[in-house]
Amino acid sequence: MPEPDESRDEALRSLNKRLDAFETGRAPPTSFTTQRAMGQGYRFLAEVIGGVFGGAGFGWLIDRFAHTTPLGLVGGLLIGTGFSIYVAVKGAARWSKTESEKVGVPPVDPGNDH
Repeated sequence: MPEPDESRDEALRSLNKRLDAFETGRAPPTSFTTQRAMGQGYRFLAEVIGGVFGGAGFGWLIDRFAHTTPLGLVGGLLIGTGFSIYVAVKGAARWSKTESEKVGVPPVDPGNDH
């Protein structure tokens, strides 16, 4: 049987070294800006989900006390969804404006086609 070129310990060290190099190259470091952007995205998602559930809850309460069984729930869902999307879009626009001012990106002129 032929002898291996490397001993077992050398082979394990070489394998561990290549694995470490692979893992460090695979995962990009997350910056503070990336983490803030992710947090803001989760906030927008929570606003939308909270608005939908809040609208459904208020609609259910209206149905419960006014005995208008599916109308309050459906109306509450629609109003809650619309309001939560409105709030999330306004918040995203505000956040985008703030971030672009920090970076120094000039505002876009919609009348200029150049």
